Amino acid sequence: MRRTESDVGGQDRGVHRRRRRSRAGVRALAAVVVVTGLTAGGGYAVRRHPELLAAVGVERTVPAAVPDARPSPVTARPTRSAPPPVPAAGRVPPGITYPLRGGGDFRTADTVGAVAGRSGELLRYRVAVEDGIRNVDVERFAREVAATLADPRGWTGDGRWRLQRVGRGGPADFTVLLTTPVTRGDLCGDRTDRYTSCRNGDRVVVNVARWVYGVPHVPDLGLYRQYLLNHEVGHRLGRGHERCPRAGGPAPVMVQQTLGLHGCAANAWPLVGGEPLAGPSGQYDDPIPAGDH
Repeated sequence: MRRTESDVGGQDRGVHRRRRRSRAGVRALAAVVVVTGLTAGGGYAVRRHPELLAAVGVERTVPAAVPDARPSPVTARPTRSAPPPVPAAGRVPPGITYPLRGGGDFRTADTVGAVAGRSGELLRYRVAVEDGIRNVDVERFAREVAATLADPRGWTGDGRWRLQRVGRGGPADFTVLLTTPVTRGDLCGDRTDRYTSCRNGDRVVVNVARWVYGVPHVPDLGLYRQYLLNHEVGHRLGRGHERCPRAGGPAPVMVQQTLGLHGCAANAWPLVGGEPLAGPSGQYDDPIPAGDH
């Protein structure tokens, strides 16, 4: 399989360069940490694919709420429960939980999908989810990835690329990994960044913190997830970062929309109105927020 331009001479495309931190970076993470040991034996996916990382260290846990032990007055009338607060930007909490660092093993989806795209070079990819990320079914996540990558507005829409999802046993040109924030730093080669996602070599690393929380300036979480997948896969296809070409217009998918829009409107797709949308080559010096969300 011919390797794309991004794989020749280094792995810099898709990995966020280190930038100045926001002032919020001086604040410590308010979390309880427990030291966990590496379980013996490892996982099947790691034994078969050692590049998926085998590391375990500090795990952040959140203590359960302690119920109020004070008895209620006998004469108190039952009251209606207060409605839950409305999530930021109207999002519905997805129920996904995760430690700061996962176990290092990965669960790999088994289903083989149809080839997406009518013509062009064929690249095969697999999908995996790191252990420790809870309430994420790996097969369902793989279907979400495949639906985005097969959309006619995506990379397969203009006839240059074809993409196919494969299982754990088949050959693959790249792997889409849903990882915890610390594992993201390890796989992306920048342990100071627990906020963004990246592409590094044949690994498309999706930070679960962004998958769960999105970003404040993109209120549609579904649109943001589609952008996130298309942006990082775009790096694997040889595309670099771009800038906003016109204020008020849609942002090219290779703009670092996770960090800012710079006058453009959020956009998840490489093709807009059936035509490829690109901006000037380059990136902005946006600070990377501290922590994972």
